[in-house]
Amino acid sequence: MNAFRLAGDMTHLMSVLVLLLKIHTIKSCAGVSLKTQELYALVFATRYLDLFTSFISLYNTSMKLIFLGSSFSIVWYIRRHKMVRRSYDKEHDTFRHQFIVLPCILLALLIHEKFTFKEVMWTFSIYLEAVAILPQLVLLQRTKNIDNLTGQYVFFLGAYRALYILNWIYRYFTEPHYVHWITWIAGFVQTMLYADFFYYYLNSLKNNVKLTLPA
Repeated sequence: MNAFRLAGDMTHLMSVLVLLLKIHTIKSCAGVSLKTQELYALVFATRYLDLFTSFISLYNTSMKLIFLGSSFSIVWYIRRHKMVRRSYDKEHDTFRHQFIVLPCILLALLIHEKFTFKEVMWTFSIYLEAVAILPQLVLLQRTKNIDNLTGQYVFFLGAYRALYILNWIYRYFTEPHYVHWITWIAGFVQTMLYADFFYYYLNSLKNNVKLTLPA
């Protein structure tokens, strides 16, 4: 654990809390992609298969439970809650997310550190997380109606991965034999997907104008 890792975890947690705050208090999921939330639920479900078989620390287990529980609860809210689901923009949230799941599975089967079920599923979750934000970004580009909470959610989500890259760099120089190419490359790709959003988000804050993304 180091300051970059802790900051990344807290930023990730903040993104979840912001989204839950929007959905639970406003009873609205406008601007939120169900497709992205389903992908994240799949990411955490396949990454944390060791939840009840491997104990690292109370902090580690707590974070796993939080991300698992929150991801599935958000999907439930959008799909089942009688008030929240009315605000879901099904017309614009049409990204065919199933077509990015299969390539990630195939890539995990081909490129992994160890050929075991848990390791392949963990690798799959890394690849899938790298691209899980795509439906959300496409939805925001299509609607061009980005409220503050949705913008903050996406920003915190991208910032979390950027902070993790700093964590990896720090560990590379401070820990012997710390090399994880799969995680590094996937994390870099994931951060690059946010680059355009970061630019327009920070620009909107600087100029005190409403956030919009180009089509």
